Amino acid sequence: MEDEGSKKGIGVTLLYAVTYLHALLPFRVLYILSDILYLFAYYVIRYRRKIVRKNLQNAFPEKSIKSIGEIERKFYHHLCDYYVETIKTLRVSDEETRKRMKFENPEMIDQLISSGKSCIMSLGHYCNWEWVTSIGLTVKTDAELGFVYKKLHSDAFNHLFLKTRSHFGAVPIDMQNVIRQMIRNQNEGKVMVVGFLTDQRPKSRQEKYWTTFMNQQTPMQTGMEKIARKLGNSVVYLDIKKVKRGHYTGKFSLITPDASQEAENSIMERYVRKLEETIIREPAYYLWSHNRWKFKKGG
Repeated sequence: MEDEGSKKGIGVTLLYAVTYLHALLPFRVLYILSDILYLFAYYVIRYRRKIVRKNLQNAFPEKSIKSIGEIERKFYHHLCDYYVETIKTLRVSDEETRKRMKFENPEMIDQLISSGKSCIMSLGHYCNWEWVTSIGLTVKTDAELGFVYKKLHSDAFNHLFLKTRSHFGAVPIDMQNVIRQMIRNQNEGKVMVVGFLTDQRPKSRQEKYWTTFMNQQTPMQTGMEKIARKLGNSVVYLDIKKVKRGHYTGKFSLITPDASQEAENSIMERYVRKLEETIIREPAYYLWSHNRWKFKKGG
């Protein structure tokens, strides 16, 4: 057991060291590496090409093969950009981040938090969701900022992602403990802004909400809504746009100021429709490589 722990520790150290060295490179060099990585991922190893093509064709049956191919290639370019941008998070200044990840209306968060209750920020795997944790550089509130994460199977990569996502001071909350943590915070009078990536595929035995999403019957996780309704939290949706390479804007829209007053599944449905609008506007920036539609209703 001791040897196994030592090996894991060495693995984490090596991965972090290599990643940190890459993070020292300027953005212009990282994007050259991204272009090379794109050629390798798309044309050589053909990373999840079948899943991406199937997802795109099912989501956009009206589009031609040529149009699907254009979205597909643009997606892989962006995916590689996302990868190098995430690495750069380890060594990027607050000033640089403010220039690259801008929030248009952070006052909405400040106003909702002033009620004394936590705010849930819902978003999808779109554009660069990793940089959303920099919201603490923009909002004026003193509320603690957190993000819900699903533990990765690899200890080394899990450690690395927690390191990048907490770079701007956001607190990681394991999805297995999020309800207990938020109830404890509310009982202690602690107010938080918590980010939920709510479009992850639920486990087969996990409770889910079925709805039509991107032209397909889709199971959605309901944890975000259940927590918000139980605690009476406000819920916002973050719509992200890619302005140009390495530059994004985020705009908040209100889903509900008090989830305890909402009917079951109504918050989820509003979230799904908002995310769908975001994706349809510019499809290439959604995470199509995720096997989102693996399970079928009744299966």
